[in-house]
Amino acid sequence: MRKVVLFAHISLDGFAGDVNGGLGFLTYNEELQEYADELVKTVGAPLYGKTTYQLMEGYWPTVLNNPDASKQSLAHAQWVQHVPKVVFSTTLDEVTWNNTTLIKENVVEEVDRLKQQPGKDLVIFGSPGLAKSFMNLGLIDEYKLTLHPVILGNGIRLFDSHETISSLKLLESRTLQSGVITMHYSVN
Repeated sequence: MRKVVLFAHISLDGFAGDVNGGLGFLTYNEELQEYADELVKTVGAPLYGKTTYQLMEGYWPTVLNNPDASKQSLAHAQWVQHVPKVVFSTTLDEVTWNNTTLIKENVVEEVDRLKQQPGKDLVIFGSPGLAKSFMNLGLIDEYKLTLHPVILGNGIRLFDSHETISSLKLLESRTLQSGVITMHYSVN
């Protein structure tokens, strides 16, 4: 059975984005890119909330026709163009990006149905609002977090509305040369 995995970058004080939702605080380098590339190999379908979906839909298709795009960016753009994508939103009326499904209601049932399908894991990329909703519904099976050596002081929290205690088991962690710590947890 497939798992729902949350992949998120966070600051030391628990923010998944600055006050504007930006990720300029990331310590992103080749080593972290390699970590992200390995994670992408485990993804059967990315899961997005409305905002992240709109950002991804507005960016990645443009890379496909950009002659200045790096080989790595072009490869990711091709992957995300063709992989099945799932958007969870009660306010979107339709999704138009290639190979995208919109789920507006019955979230628990729909996620259970997706998990029963064959294939690789279902991965939430960032999407703090969706992540919080899934945490409160008990839908996240694993967390893959990168902890960045920065204190933002303010921004978009990843863990501010969780209603119940979740006990986690550390599966793997690694400290990168940049000071970023990768952490992989399963939910007990």
